[in-house]
Amino acid sequence: MNSNIVIAIDGYSSCGKSTLAKALAKKLHFVYVDSGAMYRAVTLYFIRNQVDIQNPEEVKKALAQIHLNFHSRDYQTHITLNDEEVSDEIREMKVSEQVSAVSALKVVREEMVKQQQRMGSSKNIVMDGRDIGTTVFPDATLKFFMTADPKVRAERRYKEMIANAAKITLEEVFENLAHRDYSDTTRKESPLTRAEDAIVLDNTELTPEEQLQFALDKVKPFLSN
Repeated sequence: MNSNIVIAIDGYSSCGKSTLAKALAKKLHFVYVDSGAMYRAVTLYFIRNQVDIQNPEEVKKALAQIHLNFHSRDYQTHITLNDEEVSDEIREMKVSEQVSAVSALKVVREEMVKQQQRMGSSKNIVMDGRDIGTTVFPDATLKFFMTADPKVRAERRYKEMIANAAKITLEEVFENLAHRDYSDTTRKESPLTRAEDAIVLDNTELTPEEQLQFALDKVKPFLSN
């Protein structure tokens, strides 16, 4: 087992996983790895290049052309797709509507897991996603599983998208999240499930500051080792 610390944060869409992961990484001076952004970037590439996800060979060929990198600026983590900054575009609805289907592909998950494990092999990291504590890092130092009331999650996501001038209704966001929950929990490859040793964090009524403190209290024992 590596001597570095790996904190895995899994959970449903729009539960604030990335908010907590970013805050933890910043507070602890760890590297933040946004696994969801990786799948979104792959999805964006597939959309742009009209990749038929029902064609295994086409998907495999496309993956060979995808190069992802993370870089930090002003304490924010940005992702590049073949050296192009795509941090904002990957959050658009066109990507949200297709990312679950792309993420469910075995060959896509295998490639992303390889890249994620490489990132966590020699650094202290915080990584969020849907299968980090179960598939990517089953021996993670600490695991959190985040959840929240579906209506609250939809409202949070809706406000976030409206702030970015997105033209969408609350009902559409709610339906998209419900669809993604179903796809994520029922897919064949690495479905969203809570690891037995994961700490459940229900943040329905918690502020970002309160959930950060909750997580920090759980992490502290591992920092003194």
